[in-house]
Amino acid sequence: MIPLLKTARKYTGDFISLFYPATCAACGAILPGRKQVLCTWCMHSLPETGYHRGESNPVEELFYGRILVEHATALLFFNKESKYNRLLYQLKYQGRKEIGTFLGKLLGSRIKEGKFDTIDIIIPIPLHKAKFRRRGFNQSAIIAEGISDILNKPVAGKVLYRKIFTATQTRKGRYDRWKNVVGIFESRNTHEIENKHILLVDDVVTTGATLEAAGSCLLKIPGIRLSVATAAYASN
Repeated sequence: MIPLLKTARKYTGDFISLFYPATCAACGAILPGRKQVLCTWCMHSLPETGYHRGESNPVEELFYGRILVEHATALLFFNKESKYNRLLYQLKYQGRKEIGTFLGKLLGSRIKEGKFDTIDIIIPIPLHKAKFRRRGFNQSAIIAEGISDILNKPVAGKVLYRKIFTATQTRKGRYDRWKNVVGIFESRNTHEIENKHILLVDDVVTTGATLEAAGSCLLKIPGIRLSVATAAYASN
């Protein structure tokens, strides 16, 4: 029965691929398999920051004088004119969760060795429950799970929560972004992360306002050390 089921699934997949072929999330080229996210060309052209290798970088510098962050990095440069902008758009607004898993695993593989190797627990930036119900998933949590698969570290998804619904940050300036997120996070069940090195994960960092607000909340917990990792960095 099981071999017959596997055969049926294979032919069903082949039939679907015939009429709805998998496409590269960046350039739209047809892919040979549905498990792929990027074509070979786009994979080799990824605009990686390499920030995880340096002693300091623009993402870390965002938090200078604001909150104490051990290390911070972002996987990719985010440019609104770039074809790679489509990755995060399709993840957030078209429900392509495999993109989040792909980005998380790639980010995890980059930070596995080096200054991030003392991470104990991974915490994603949470969505407000109303936005979660509307979208059906939290893109930052999917990225965090991808990182977890590589680092073999647990994700604590119920420690941090967003108590206040906020409007999108996309068109806000630096000060307005900060004002929009002050005091919106609270923590619970904190005993499981006391005296731990936390990796706080989000999809994109621009001014760092959301990560600062979440990090400030977490740093009230005894013995916490905080690092930050995002899938992308938008400098403006």
